[in-house]
Amino acid sequence: MNKTLKIDFVSDIACPWCVIGLKGLERALERTKGEVEADVTFHPFELNPDMPAGGENVIEHIGKKYGIGPDQARINRERIRARAAELGFDMGTSDASRIYNTFDAHRLLAWAKEHGKQLDLKRSLFTANFTEQQDPGNHDVLVAAAERAGLNGQAARAVLASHRYADEVRAEEHDWQSKGINSVPAVVINDKYLISGGQPPEAFEQALREIADKG
Repeated sequence: MNKTLKIDFVSDIACPWCVIGLKGLERALERTKGEVEADVTFHPFELNPDMPAGGENVIEHIGKKYGIGPDQARINRERIRARAAELGFDMGTSDASRIYNTFDAHRLLAWAKEHGKQLDLKRSLFTANFTEQQDPGNHDVLVAAAERAGLNGQAARAVLASHRYADEVRAEEHDWQSKGINSVPAVVINDKYLISGGQPPEAFEQALREIADKG
């Protein structure tokens, strides 16, 4: 008998480990199909809420934020690229990559939820940011991502041109931080079980089965 699990996926478009975490979760859900059903909702988290328009070079940004030199940043990047490739996702990152502001992307995801297209838009935004190396703070990029996800482009542009969902996104961010979420991805199952980081499919699969068995 299928068990339906409530899954809250807290993440940021600018987070490569969030891509790996989502891909790992999706693969685990495929493996547990027929046993586990999932009601997945995406929630906003901004790694760099003060990032200005146009973003910042990733090597420079990581160096300032984490004290990591260029060589170590490149090693980390290749490790992430390999993990993503194993899960079928192409990271197009390089020394020229940039980190961007993602607030408007989160507003658009809040809107997409109302249309049942949140997962589709999340995938599209990850592709735009990491595979295509586009700016997810640019409204043209966001509209194109929305259209690829099956959403109405004109409606998406109208949302972006307004301040709609801004208060909701800020409130959600504050709510999750108040619950102790200070890094992403953070996957919360049934409001009780936390899985942190870009875990492999096997880890998600084991957790899903164990939680489903507990009822």
